[in-house]
Amino acid sequence: MAAAGWYHRDISQVVAEELLATAGRDGSFLVRDSESVSGAYALCLLFQRHVYTYRILPDDEGLLSVQTIQGIQAKRFRTLPDLIVAYQHPHNGLVTPLLHPVHRARPDEDSDGEDGRGGGHSVGTCPSAPMASRTHIPQQLHQRLQEQVHSSPASDFMGFMAEYLTHHVQLDLEALCHGHPQLRHLSTALATACRALHSEIDFTLAGLETLARVFDPPVSPRSPAREQAFLSNDPDLELLLNKISTVNHLLSSLEKKVLKSLQDTVTRHNLALPSVAVAPPPAARPLAVQSFEVKVGKSQRAALTVDVESGTVTVTKRGGGSPEELIPQDKILQLIKYQSVQSKVRLVCARDNQKSLSRDFVFPSARKREAFCQLLQLMKIQHSNLDEPELISVYVGTWNMGSTPPPRSLASWLTSRGLGRTQDETTACIPHDIYVIGTQENSLGDREWVEFLRASLKTLMAIDYRVVALQCLWSIKIVVLVKPEHQRRISHVHTSSVKTGIANTLGNKGAVGVSFLFNGTSFGFVNCHLASGSEKTHRRNQNYSDILHSLALGDKRLGGFDLTLRFTHLFWFGDLNYRLDMDVQDIITHVVKKEFQALLAVDQLNLEREKNKVFLRFSEGDISFPPTYRYERGTRDSYVWHKSKPTGMRINVPSWCDRILWKSHPETHVVCNSYGCTDDIVTSDHSPVFATFEVGVTSQFVPKEAPGSSPEALACIEWESIEVILKTTSRSKCYIEFHSYCLEEVQCSGENTFQNCDIPGFLKLGWSSKHLPVLNPILPDLEYLGDQHLLLSIKGVESCESYGECCLAMRPAIGTTAQQFETFLFHRGEETGSVRGWMRVRVPKDRCGTRERLYEWISFEEEDAEPAADAPMCPKPPQQRLRSRPRSLPEPATDYTNPAYFIFEGVP
Repeated sequence: MAAAGWYHRDISQVVAEELLATAGRDGSFLVRDSESVSGAYALCLLFQRHVYTYRILPDDEGLLSVQTIQGIQAKRFRTLPDLIVAYQHPHNGLVTPLLHPVHRARPDEDSDGEDGRGGGHSVGTCPSAPMASRTHIPQQLHQRLQEQVHSSPASDFMGFMAEYLTHHVQLDLEALCHGHPQLRHLSTALATACRALHSEIDFTLAGLETLARVFDPPVSPRSPAREQAFLSNDPDLELLLNKISTVNHLLSSLEKKVLKSLQDTVTRHNLALPSVAVAPPPAARPLAVQSFEVKVGKSQRAALTVDVESGTVTVTKRGGGSPEELIPQDKILQLIKYQSVQSKVRLVCARDNQKSLSRDFVFPSARKREAFCQLLQLMKIQHSNLDEPELISVYVGTWNMGSTPPPRSLASWLTSRGLGRTQDETTACIPHDIYVIGTQENSLGDREWVEFLRASLKTLMAIDYRVVALQCLWSIKIVVLVKPEHQRRISHVHTSSVKTGIANTLGNKGAVGVSFLFNGTSFGFVNCHLASGSEKTHRRNQNYSDILHSLALGDKRLGGFDLTLRFTHLFWFGDLNYRLDMDVQDIITHVVKKEFQALLAVDQLNLEREKNKVFLRFSEGDISFPPTYRYERGTRDSYVWHKSKPTGMRINVPSWCDRILWKSHPETHVVCNSYGCTDDIVTSDHSPVFATFEVGVTSQFVPKEAPGSSPEALACIEWESIEVILKTTSRSKCYIEFHSYCLEEVQCSGENTFQNCDIPGFLKLGWSSKHLPVLNPILPDLEYLGDQHLLLSIKGVESCESYGECCLAMRPAIGTTAQQFETFLFHRGEETGSVRGWMRVRVPKDRCGTRERLYEWISFEEEDAEPAADAPMCPKPPQQRLRSRPRSLPEPATDYTNPAYFIFEGVP
């Protein structure tokens, strides 16, 4: 049977509705994979401009049936095509018969054969078809063939495999259908690709057997027949496998043989083995005392000296014979950064007379001010009495290595020095708590690369960092390293990878990811290499969507949520390959003049983000460094934008291909302290990029009162109302699922009590308080609840599939008065609507104790206002002037963001 054109595999609900809307005829339909039940399908049907979704579920015998709510007896079918044929007739429980199949769009052809599928939707076959189409590979068999392609950056080998997948896999498939499972063409392709391996194995095998005979004299020599066979050039695949097996056996047994031989020697000659003292790991280098020249008042010069180890700040005024002033760290109450004057800071200190003293200092540059603030923050952390950290530093680096070995030193990259917003020399060698390093086109072996990074950090920081995770996809690698003292705080480590190369089969493009918990805070890291070429913006967007949908990271219980909502902090980086839409000579002119804003205005990634195509609600640091691609290797003085291809000359304009973005839950602390690139690592046509972050973390909360020591008072989360606007043509009734780590189990609302679909393309839903559950967190303490979040999922009653998800912070709603919230809804990386409502979190009076976090003593002031002469201790500045977050981070929404609200409320 030919491929079923109405089966669209794993497209999203949004895409399905767009296709049906384009079809426009009642009875138009398509089938896609279910998002809520593995192995099930979703039948999407258009009727009177609205899309109805029905689930097709398999039973224990594998028979398929449509789940309806019309009281019609469900019919069972052996194949999906049989089911579709049956429902083309009326009176079967559907709103209308299946009349007009909506076929898949053909994928864009890859003009240069370099990477994966383009936009549109992938072409597949009906999963129940007994015969394969001659032009398309069945999905399940294609996945099995993927496993035969070894992860390797070798372009020649991958060329053989790509040739096989393109031209010969259908022949093997047809032979398999006729009862011949040998995969003759695959064997031929592998044998041809591995021909050069024979001589290498012969050479290695001869050396290993010689060494084995030295320590194991009785071992029999190789027979002449075997010698002749191993020295032949016969590329037979079975012979190659036999050789590899022999090498594997020798390698695994050689260490035991050598050890036993040496032990026998010691016993025979009565030798004493000297005890070897294990050298203690090198201690971390103490931080040197740092001094900063500042200006106090209008003209007074002074020096600020920071001694992190002793926990003091010394103020020494120049001239006038003023004595030094020593400020212990426990007397520093607040550090206020001015936003209007980037080099200015205010220090609020306690005095013995119960009054506080505020003084302003102006540094020579904003970078010096940041270095001073980082040292004070580090001093506070080191001298705190906390058992668990509340603030950690995270380093993220990305580099397309261009398939060449790295230089001997990566010091500038790992210490965030070079161009852009970089670390000051006074803080560059302060070790970070976590290093996450992503590379693309990395030709080094996995273990070799990890040990090279660890050795580099040990040389720079005198710390033996521990490996949390390594995940590789061909030449795409991600490595996570942590300080030894944090190793016990890391748990629930998950890794995953997604291929987005040719037909989503080859791993020359794709992504690798790592997720874990640091105490009570979840982290996700994604390193990707997207499709190349200035004209392939749409394909890069599709790559992003595929990765977002397929990367299996984080808590499995949150698998139904958008990947960007599963983590407290998600960092996404790599060679994103988005280019600049400008003539190359104009780009060069702007780069020479350092007119980066003109270039960022035509940056494809920025343009796609503005159109809500990719990286919705992500943040990125300010780019103040030149484009990191495409440099001439061996220098950073010039770009090379011509590339000779078999199809002609190709232009690769200088671009910011290498990027680092992040997305965090609301009301969490994350500050980007640096974002730039190196200017002295020149082995690749890409420059390495780095970013460093100050991240607030939580630990396991221990209540002051032991459970059961007193009558348990419960906290509760109450809802007055919730209103949802969905971008959908569905009329489905919906319910809300509530997920949170502070809840014992998932809670659900009742069906919506209000519904309006008068505006085409939008569905407005409402819930009153009677139909919303009261949620009881497992702990009632305010300090605990202030760190918690709720994940909401809006699901259809008939399909049980999500129309959108969101994350709400509980901290703003704590109190006796309900607080309004409003935020976006997301699903599979797309904005699907908005949700707003009123909620409050009630906390028992005896559980309202809290404390200031280490990162809360630093705030940001909007205006340059003069301080009061004698302000009271621990002053509370006006709310409109002080903020706990820098201006660079997205502000919480204060107005309705979805235009649909204005439509429903009559606002033009």
